[in-house]
Amino acid sequence: MQFIAAQPGRIRVKVCCISSKQEATLALQAGADALGLVTDMPSGPGIIADDKAAAIAEWIGPRAATVMLTSRQTAAGIVEQVSLVRPTIVQICDALPVEEYARLREAMPYVLLMQVVHVQGSASVNDATSVAPHVDAILLDSGRPDAAVKELGGTGRRHDWAVSRAICEAVSAPVFLAGGLTPENVREAIETVRPFGVDVCSGVRRRGMLDSELVHGFVSAAYDVS
Repeated sequence: MQFIAAQPGRIRVKVCCISSKQEATLALQAGADALGLVTDMPSGPGIIADDKAAAIAEWIGPRAATVMLTSRQTAAGIVEQVSLVRPTIVQICDALPVEEYARLREAMPYVLLMQVVHVQGSASVNDATSVAPHVDAILLDSGRPDAAVKELGGTGRRHDWAVSRAICEAVSAPVFLAGGLTPENVREAIETVRPFGVDVCSGVRRRGMLDSELVHGFVSAAYDVS
């Protein structure tokens, strides 16, 4: 689809943690290419029930890609959610056994797969190169899946962009950069990492709510680099 399809010089922008039609409207008005809907997670912001995610995804329709974030670690569990929410893309936020990717492809060939790699050091380059052949895109974030309470996104923390740049250079799949991005640093992030796209949640919010000024500023800054 267009969100993933190659288009030289055109950065993609995903606004995540959308929790209502009102927030979706703000993101669409700002020019976002994709909107993230966070389903059940062990921690983090923007979590909504599957039926609410489904209603928002249906309302967004073809105006933007819809990305369902899931913490489930089996193909059967993910397919169950996708059948209800009906997103364009499923963002797999935790590790998945390699054999599950083929099962996902067979069960839902119409949905793109985006695997999150939590950048915690140089070993993350190997993690990304191992999973890249099985998915349509990779998203680099700053979670801690090994924490006592798993952090699978929405931390607002920046990770080592040098490692992220190495991942972009090592894989052929489109790479999206997340983790601590703001209107003030997204230009530097894009110029340093050279990702296919960027993803933002907490960096465009005030008091937990999506802020029109911040989201417009973020999207504009990202597109200015393109």
